[in-house]
Amino acid sequence: MSSSGLFDISSWFDDIRRMNKRQLCYQILNFGMIVSSALMIWKGLMVTTGSESPIVVVLSGSMEPAFFRGDLLFLGNDVQEPIRAGEIVVFKIEGREIPIVHRVIKVHEKSSGDVKFLTKGDNNNVDDRGLYAPGQFWLQKKDVIGRAKGYLPYIGIVTILMNDYPKIKYIILAALAFFVLIHRE
Repeated sequence: MSSSGLFDISSWFDDIRRMNKRQLCYQILNFGMIVSSALMIWKGLMVTTGSESPIVVVLSGSMEPAFFRGDLLFLGNDVQEPIRAGEIVVFKIEGREIPIVHRVIKVHEKSSGDVKFLTKGDNNNVDDRGLYAPGQFWLQKKDVIGRAKGYLPYIGIVTILMNDYPKIKYIILAALAFFVLIHRE
């Protein structure tokens, strides 16, 4: 590091040049271990929660005042547990990439055991039928990817910023990879 700035890039490259091949391989393996550990933790959460996406970020203000944009939701998805009115679910609509976080407002159970339900954002004036696939008026359990079990306020704002400004995401990832590579311990 130089006195003229917080980070001196030329000294980083000097550190990498001074490393022998063995040290460089060790650093690359270290980085690989960090990435694979993160993936294993994510897959472990998927198995324990029963949800294909155990953590989601609220992307809009449709659930205010219950959840705000940037809140981080922890999901579970016990398929044996019935869906009830008032429960907050995260569901995916066919043809849409981004899941939606809304509250169940009506549940219809048939004698055959078939369950259909209707959702609505707390901050929206109308139900979600306009968001569903064409011709779809109700959701089914197969559409649910998780149910809200807890949350951390505003923690997910970082994710929103990285999606809104992709260059920030690549700069952060490159900086993290670089730090792992030059760190000698």
